[in-house]
Amino acid sequence: MSRILGECCAFDGSVLVNLSSRDGVEEALRLALTGTPGVGKTTISSFLTNEGLQVISVESLAEKLGCIDAEDPVDRARPIDVVEMCSQLKTDWSTSPIVSTVIDGHLSHLLPVDCYIIVRCNPSVLRGRLEDRGYTEQKIRQNLEWEIIGGAWNEVSSGLPVIELDATSGPIEGKVKRIMQWMTDGFKPDRPASPIDWIGRGEA
Repeated sequence: MSRILGECCAFDGSVLVNLSSRDGVEEALRLALTGTPGVGKTTISSFLTNEGLQVISVESLAEKLGCIDAEDPVDRARPIDVVEMCSQLKTDWSTSPIVSTVIDGHLSHLLPVDCYIIVRCNPSVLRGRLEDRGYTEQKIRQNLEWEIIGGAWNEVSSGLPVIELDATSGPIEGKVKRIMQWMTDGFKPDRPASPIDWIGRGEA
């Protein structure tokens, strides 16, 4: 029996996405938009807002829940208590959101979401982006290592749908179109046939 998991609508009210639901009740979803810092998550999320999805950053969510510390003077990052966030969100997110919501951030896949969008980037290109951000060499190496070994793939739940995007180059519109089509198709395939392997490609 066909089920609806909600609709994503454009600003003019036209339906962009019909998602199925097991019991026929309309539901919106929470999608983790994750990947190594610098791969292009926030750029993609800005385009997704134009497709009718709500976007929330992990950092703003952590601030709202009181789960973020002051900026570390060494690496300029703000430590986030993901365990406490998950504990609070299990209650706060016990029901579906009003509008399908994208959680943008490299820790988003650790939260209680419904599916994952993993963004990847060629390590040599990613290095340049992180250098442009003013990251220290140590922080750059740490992020490159995480990207090379698969990043979020090592931490996502095996029971939830995943789409993987290579954001090394090419128009963002095409990547957003792939996400929207994936949602329209009921999150099929629920796993890429051949996840990106930078080492296997000889690009690490």
